[in-house]
Amino acid sequence: MAANAARQDRRVEAEEDIDGDTGKQGREEAVVELCDCVLDLAAAFYGVSGRELRQTGRSRLEVARVRQIAMYVAHTVLDMSMGEVGRGFGRDRTTVLHAVHLIEDLRDDAEFDAVLARTEHIAKTVMRGRKVWSLR
Repeated sequence: MAANAARQDRRVEAEEDIDGDTGKQGREEAVVELCDCVLDLAAAFYGVSGRELRQTGRSRLEVARVRQIAMYVAHTVLDMSMGEVGRGFGRDRTTVLHAVHLIEDLRDDAEFDAVLARTEHIAKTVMRGRKVWSLR
């Protein structure tokens, strides 16, 4: 329960940052908030535990793949740099680079591409134009 309250506080602060504060700390909080939203969306869409997606270290392949998709969506849909996505996901930017390249390669499969396109569409709709670049 306390975790939910803390998360809600972070979301309110991040929304305020997105709307006006352009300081470095505000940007970083917005990055974390937006990445949290993408992780929640991916967890719900793909039926994976949000807790598992947020764990540090190695994960089962299906969890890792959903996290990679979420990183890809944060990078492409929200126009975040790979470094920003890495900070938002608690990973290194080279991990994000690997994820983005892997997902781009997997898009050659028509079925995977269709599911990913649906994920991107949902993310665009949910985020309604919220992007980190607007904070720069």
